Amino acid sequence: MDEKKEERGTPEDSDERIQQETISELDRADQIAERQKRENDRREELINREEALHARKMVGGVTEAGQEAKPVEETPQEYKDKILRGDLND
Repeated sequence: MDEKKEERGTPEDSDERIQQETISELDRADQIAERQKRENDRREELINREEALHARKMVGGVTEAGQEAKPVEETPQEYKDKILRGDLND
């Protein structure tokens, strides 16, 4: 009969096993929470970088299509014609 008791284990053994399983589940939950926090921090950093890049593009004169606006250069002949016509604004 003593052998049967040892095979089944005592209630104390099952309590310890349950406690160890609970601790390991809590450790696993902590690991998951830490990983999620790292990912959230990484995403926040990427969003900040994207916002800064967008702001630089807006200030730098880059169009939404990703092409820079090129200034129109006038030839001396075009400039002379413009002055003779009286178009001095642009």
